[in-house]
Amino acid sequence: MENTTHPHTPAQRGAALTAGVSLLLMAAIAGLGYGWIHGMLVVQDDAAATAANLRSASGWFRAEIFGWLLILICDAAAAWALYVFFEPVHRGGSLLGAWLRLTYTALLGTAIAALVAALLLAGQAGPLPGAAGSNAALVKLALDAFDLIWSIGLVVFGLHLLTLGLLALRAASMPRWIGFLLLLASFGYIVVHSLRILLPEGTEALGLLEAILAVPMAAGELGLALWLLARGGKETAPRTVTRPEAVS
Repeated sequence: MENTTHPHTPAQRGAALTAGVSLLLMAAIAGLGYGWIHGMLVVQDDAAATAANLRSASGWFRAEIFGWLLILICDAAAAWALYVFFEPVHRGGSLLGAWLRLTYTALLGTAIAALVAALLLAGQAGPLPGAAGSNAALVKLALDAFDLIWSIGLVVFGLHLLTLGLLALRAASMPRWIGFLLLLASFGYIVVHSLRILLPEGTEALGLLEAILAVPMAAGELGLALWLLARGGKETAPRTVTRPEAVS
């Protein structure tokens, strides 16, 4: 019998709670900031309208940027907490997962700088049509840079989820469905955002693929977060793997 156990200590429980809360906070803030505010202000294929929106509703855009900064902090906290939680399962794999998430966090920080640049450029739109149009193009360039850098980061994030999925499958105290959800989510992030980088103009097929994979992409981390809050670090009946006896 092979049993990859997980210690049940206050440190493990604390790490599970920190990771779970961080993951849920990030999901809520991203839904509000990117899903609502960003979608409300950024008009696809209309740079002038987007620049005008950022200028007239700069408070909302600043709120989105502040939300991204909170996500940045939560990501760093989650990287540490997930390393602590999975370190007893496999130290090397846990360390790799932490570094992948921190690399994603660094890329996200760079992408946030592009949003700050878009905000500053939008606020400097001049009264002359030529100046306003020029600034609108620069605002679009900054927003495109955000999308590209974030997509590169999300490919790295997909590799992080791949590592977590393998660790979850190895941990006897965790249900296997969490590992499979994380592996499915990692596939979604890697494929969708690799295609976004290679096909910047996008296609109908890419949009359809993203819509299909949206649920499993979200379910991976959310499922992990909820399990960590409910059961992570607590005493559970370990999952065992039976190996056939050697024939003598």
